[in-house]
Amino acid sequence: MRDDDGRDTELMTRILLAEDDPSMREYLARALERSGYSVVSVDRGTAALPLLENEVFDLLLTDIVMPEMDGIELAQRAAVLNPGMRVMFITGFAAVALKGQQTPPNARVLSKPFHLRDLVMEVDRMFEMGSATGL
Repeated sequence: MRDDDGRDTELMTRILLAEDDPSMREYLARALERSGYSVVSVDRGTAALPLLENEVFDLLLTDIVMPEMDGIELAQRAAVLNPGMRVMFITGFAAVALKGQQTPPNARVLSKPFHLRDLVMEVDRMFEMGSATGL
């Protein structure tokens, strides 16, 4: 299957982005899509759950501080639904928000502010490591 740009969508890495800030969500999605990733974005954790139940994603990229359900709870639920999915948290409150929380063992944290190229490099790195180790 090919997308509108002629790329093979079956080989594209699929990312579920949960970010409550509309501008940030748009910038992140656009940067990742330009780098060759397929991105589905939602504005809160509760909107991500039905997608996680019905679709397969390679990466959950989530803000930690969101209304209704924070990113940590979303990641915990996602780990039950798709144990092999990678997780990356984006937050301005990394140390405080993660302290004492149950997070997936290989989850990454990218602290705000960050440059979009840093995000793309971190995502690329997550999948390079996975292919090298056979995950």
